[in-house]
Amino acid sequence: MLWNVSDGSRALYSAAVLFMLISVFCGFLLPQVVRFVVDNVVRGLPVYDIPVIPNILVLLGVERTTESLRKNIEAAGVVVLAIAAFGGICGYLYQRMLAQGAEGLILRLRSRLFSHIQSLPYEWHIAIQTGDIVQRCTSDVEIIRNFLFTQLIEIVRAVAFVFFAYVMLFRVDVPLSLASFVFLLVIFLYSFLFLRANADRFLPVDEAEGQLLAVAQENFTGVRVVRAFGREAYEVGRFGRQNEIYADLWVKLGNMLSTFWGVGDFLTGMQMITICAFGAIRASSGNITVGEFMVFLTYNSMIIWPVRGLGRVLSEASKARASLGRLVEILGSPAESDPPGAIETPISGGIEFDGVSFSYGDTPVLRDISFSIRQGTTLGILGTTGSGKTTVAHLLCGLYNLEEGCGEIRIDGININRYKRRWLRQNIGIVLQEPFLYSRTIGENIASLTPGRSPDELREAAAVARVDDAIMKFPQGYNTLVGERGVTLSGGQKQRVAIARAVLNSPPIMIFDDSLSAVDAETDAKIRAALARRAGSATTIIISHRMTSLSGADTVIVMEDGRIAEMGGPAELLARDGIYRRISDMQRIVESEISEAED
Repeated sequence: MLWNVSDGSRALYSAAVLFMLISVFCGFLLPQVVRFVVDNVVRGLPVYDIPVIPNILVLLGVERTTESLRKNIEAAGVVVLAIAAFGGICGYLYQRMLAQGAEGLILRLRSRLFSHIQSLPYEWHIAIQTGDIVQRCTSDVEIIRNFLFTQLIEIVRAVAFVFFAYVMLFRVDVPLSLASFVFLLVIFLYSFLFLRANADRFLPVDEAEGQLLAVAQENFTGVRVVRAFGREAYEVGRFGRQNEIYADLWVKLGNMLSTFWGVGDFLTGMQMITICAFGAIRASSGNITVGEFMVFLTYNSMIIWPVRGLGRVLSEASKARASLGRLVEILGSPAESDPPGAIETPISGGIEFDGVSFSYGDTPVLRDISFSIRQGTTLGILGTTGSGKTTVAHLLCGLYNLEEGCGEIRIDGININRYKRRWLRQNIGIVLQEPFLYSRTIGENIASLTPGRSPDELREAAAVARVDDAIMKFPQGYNTLVGERGVTLSGGQKQRVAIARAVLNSPPIMIFDDSLSAVDAETDAKIRAALARRAGSATTIIISHRMTSLSGADTVIVMEDGRIAEMGGPAELLARDGIYRRISDMQRIVESEISEAED
């Protein structure tokens, strides 16, 4: 998945690995200079068995004799500087390319994640918590970034250290090299097996962090409700309980890692003591030279900590694997797609529901409902909570798919599944009871569906929604920032701004899902009258509990328990002794009692 996001970043990352290997090799050449000076210059041993450093000196004009080497001892210093300088340049290029390559990969991973999330169906979004999505796109991506930037490169570095070191160590002394290698193998196997057995402990920590973020996000976005009902103490307790769960998981994880590090440190110490003792014995018995013993200790100390650190890297890699799995879960979720041959023909607005049934899981919501709306007319939908009113709107927008044999929804005589999803939704304007506003200006929110509109067009749409006067009372007018989720505005103002947004788009089908519930009856009537004039030939669906909002509809359907209990014009339904009339009578009595109380 990571390597498919960008060929350019992959090439940079691969080049960084190459320069890192060269830098490591240069680091391993430096102890050979020490060995050469001690054994072949100071002690005068033959130089034929150590070809690397003498050959470099020959290039500098120094003969391969002990006398010439002693007279030109400064040449060894030049070699050290040259090797160090070349290694430093390679190290610089390695770090530079690593940063560009790793950040390029993560940049494209973030973009791919966000883009894919936008394409996922509505069912996916309502099934997963927002805080969990945010945690995956931030914390999990950051864990993978750290893995690419440090841990993966450390694994390659450790392997390179071990390879280069033992190529040279086995040339020095095979028994001592075998003793060192056996200890390192034990340390590596211990690290690998221990962390593999405990790898599953990292996933619950990530999931608990997602739950903690979800609790915090719900509290911050619902701050007005929390304040209004004095729920601060409850929310603090709720966050505290989730925080304790998260902390307890980290404590358990820390206990596991403390055991890992403690045993690992013991094994590391035993390896170093054993090599020092065994090497001293080999040197004193003449099996290796003093210079070789010094080189061996240098190389052993150089590889012991990378191999020891490999345990830490493996533990972090387990976290990266868990995070990668959570991201793969998102990227592996099937995106919403158009059927083959999907069309974008102009939509007029004639709507038909033909024997539509729908369930949320095992819970039936709609049961064999059928109705039709002529283009340019208004349909009102009335019903109790849970009767399926909003589901009708969601199905019409294609947010849910009907299963085979569960009916058909047609617009202009064409099954909505034949339309391209984006085209279908562009031709349907929906205003919800709790509309979402961006943390931008009021003008930007109104024009968010149709950017580039003129100020006069914005004001015209706002006037239809009866919110222009309220906007102009703000010091900055249409340039007023509404705050996160529109907290600057009242509930009624938010609804009217959302209506203005839909009106500006001028779709052929408009749905108002109880979107006038927060405005008074007089404003409700004025908005509906203005909408009727503005919408013209648009087909309108009004979902409402307020009878006055439905009074101007051409047809009203009354829903009960997922079925259509009544259907007809408002006057026709009032003449019947049915649900519509009973609700109308109840609302009239309530309004009368409220009016008398105010008098």
